Amino acid sequence: MRMAPSPGTSVQDDAVALAEIDLCGELMIAASTADEERLSFARIDEVLEVGRGTGAG
Repeated sequence: MRMAPSPGTSVQDDAVALAEIDLCGELMIAASTADEERLSFARIDEVLEVGRGTGAG
């Protein structure tokens, strides 16, 4: 059963929360299947589909 949003929340907030939960799940899967003890920053970026920028702008 889905509860009604509390005052001050929106569908957009729900979408952001679901996206964050999905990303956390992807990280958990990657960590559980990794050979190494910890995921490297490069592997985390790969899982989250982001690139590390070195400069501002």
